[in-house]
Amino acid sequence: MSAQGQDSVSPPVRLARKLRDLRRSGLGRRLTQEQLGQLLGGAEPLSAPLISSWERDTQPTVPPEGRVRAYARVFATQRSLSEGIVEEDDLSEVEKEHLYELESELVGLRAAAIGAAEADSPSAGAAVAEPPIGRAVGYGTWHFGDQRPVVIVASELPVDERPGYASSSSPDYVELFRYADLDSMVEAYGHIRAANPQNNRVRFRPASALTRDDFASHLVLLGGVDWNPVTRDLLRRMHLPVRQVSADNRVQDAYFEVVEGDRRRQFRPQVIADQGAAELIEDVALFYRGPSPLNRRRTVTICNAMFGRGTLGAVRALTDAWFRDRNESYLAERFGDAEEFLLLIRVPVFAGNTLTPDWTLEENRLFEWSRTAGQTR
Repeated sequence: MSAQGQDSVSPPVRLARKLRDLRRSGLGRRLTQEQLGQLLGGAEPLSAPLISSWERDTQPTVPPEGRVRAYARVFATQRSLSEGIVEEDDLSEVEKEHLYELESELVGLRAAAIGAAEADSPSAGAAVAEPPIGRAVGYGTWHFGDQRPVVIVASELPVDERPGYASSSSPDYVELFRYADLDSMVEAYGHIRAANPQNNRVRFRPASALTRDDFASHLVLLGGVDWNPVTRDLLRRMHLPVRQVSADNRVQDAYFEVVEGDRRRQFRPQVIADQGAAELIEDVALFYRGPSPLNRRRTVTICNAMFGRGTLGAVRALTDAWFRDRNESYLAERFGDAEEFLLLIRVPVFAGNTLTPDWTLEENRLFEWSRTAGQTR
């Protein structure tokens, strides 16, 4: 089929054809629907009509996510034909990588099929311009299709700035009081868990407690270079065109610097004096996504800012039900072919509240950068 013809195929049919192709030639051998049903169902084989409903070109049924993941496990190795589904730990490294790639492809096709089905539903036309909630959360930047471990690395407060309850010697000890970006951590953790409901390996940890396995996982880094050493060290390693500069004395003097050839620009938060106290009215935040330099098959996502308010705004840009859909759409349109990208953004603070930035508004985007696979920095 030509590229143009493939583009005209609806997402549900595209998934159906992929599943059918896997059955017919995925292991170099054609399986009947009954044989595939036996492999997928094990002790409780799936029926041929059910398999057929997933494969047909006319109004195909979208299978549950667990079933498309089972497809990936079946077609990860030839051994499935004789042994049934092989446990992941028993796969070779080559077979594991094939499993992860196929699983990611199938889950992505399924998510597109579900999204298309929702858009075509009878109630879709009745939606108002600004719905009270966004799409289902199982898609987009915070969805990790390969279901590999996700580790949220949050900043820690300096010991002398922690409340009394952060001490393990306190009768009311609360471990979470050690974290600096607690709002951002709770927001990110809750949404990532919701967007990856079958992944029970999403966890948050301080930099001081990370293990070797953690560094090989998908990393979500919260907080700036002052209190999150992993953010600091990875930013140095990646040599991005943006760097975060700390202030020696007044924290409001900190800034992000953008380097473009010989040109350097600085972006600072807006802090005003109010009756002798400093009031933050706008922060500057960085959002970055790209392959992890510690494991190129995983990703690193950075949400950091001058203040905790900005970090929260960077996180909520893709979790807030009012804004995440339009921001995800902007990312897809602007960086769809990019292997890595970053945005330097404004995060307004009003009446004590951190407002979610709308990335579709040009004035909220201070700087953008991306790199495609194979392109040098």
